[in-house]
Amino acid sequence: MDVVLASIIFIVSYAFIMTEKINRAVVALFGGVLLLVCGIYSADDVFMNYIDWNTIALLFSMMVLISITEKTGLFSFIAIRFAQRIRGKPIPLLVGASILTAIGSALLDNVTTVLIFVPIILKITKLLNLPSFPYLLAIIFSSNIGGAATLIGDPPNIMIGQAVDHLTFLSFITHLAPLALIVFSVMLASIVLLFRRTLTVGNINESKLENIDAAAQLIKTPMLYKSIIVLGLTIIGFLMQSLLHIELTAIALSGALLLLLLTEKEIATEHIFEKVEWVTLFFFIGLFALVGGLQEVGIIDELARAIILTTDGDFSKTAIFVLWAAGLFSGIVDNIPFVAAMIPVVQEFESYGLVYLDPIWWSLALGACLGGNATLVGASANVVVAGLAEGENEKVPFIRFMLYGIPFVLFSLIISSVYIYVRYLIPYTGQAF
Repeated sequence: MDVVLASIIFIVSYAFIMTEKINRAVVALFGGVLLLVCGIYSADDVFMNYIDWNTIALLFSMMVLISITEKTGLFSFIAIRFAQRIRGKPIPLLVGASILTAIGSALLDNVTTVLIFVPIILKITKLLNLPSFPYLLAIIFSSNIGGAATLIGDPPNIMIGQAVDHLTFLSFITHLAPLALIVFSVMLASIVLLFRRTLTVGNINESKLENIDAAAQLIKTPMLYKSIIVLGLTIIGFLMQSLLHIELTAIALSGALLLLLLTEKEIATEHIFEKVEWVTLFFFIGLFALVGGLQEVGIIDELARAIILTTDGDFSKTAIFVLWAAGLFSGIVDNIPFVAAMIPVVQEFESYGLVYLDPIWWSLALGACLGGNATLVGASANVVVAGLAEGENEKVPFIRFMLYGIPFVLFSLIISSVYIYVRYLIPYTGQAF
């Protein structure tokens, strides 16, 4: 009975999360409370065993750091100055916006990056009388590809990094950044090729662009320099995590709290906390609770057993299966709940004799991050971009996006399969399929 009840609550909650008719954080939390009320697990179980507070704390810390830095106008200054340097040329603007988005998504996180850059890009494309769709498409793709390159770039990577102790910030860069660079290069070349005829110089209002005072965006107070220094030190701490032997969450929390202390006289802490994406944080809490219900009744164990039976326990087949399953499912639903459900499944593989799980973790990360490019609901960053664009009367059509997204995801998964197979599976197994 518990199995049926937990499954129904999870499926119904998931369906409401997909439709987005009700705030997804409310849905996830309500589903978790229903599991609690129905006796699937106790309050102690859900708070002590199933909610990953390390992930919540890491996300909170990055939100605080970015919120304070954003107040200085640094990100707006960089974007506007770049547009002026290229004198509003359409293709260089596309290339530059994509590169900035990818780098920002890798070093900050993709949701924060698109929140910063999309309003600026929409403003620039309007000034230059350029179609916004190619730029928004490139920004969405770049945010998910860049986010795939580091531990903090995309929520699925954060969740995997917190679940597996030995996968450090540097590990993600070493193992995923090379493929992300390849996929990004192919994506950029493809978009330029596909839209080269529409990205032509029209009635460019270059004078208006030049008249924007980029320096005026910067608030040159001590907070600007403090923000740059603390954010830089935090990222250096991430890179040196394995040498420092300090948990990633501890580094992020230290950076956030230090910047709050240093800037407390310039900006009230209450104002910073107002900018924290509490809905996202509570969505994660509810999501962990929902997946915890599946773990409690044994459904996760059964999923792991089903995957092993499908692949006959073959290590190589399992890794590639997880890559494609993550890629295809993440295109249909948000990749965050999918990865939350898959983490305990992969962990369960150990009990079936698969001891070396690193290639499977990389497969899950790549599939989830790159698969999010398939549709507008595939990743949180996609939803944010679509919402910002619609607010500026530049709607991103769901079907039109999908016509570009699905082929690109399939191509990305093929490249990823070759990468996983050549870099990890052949050296480990010593044989082909």
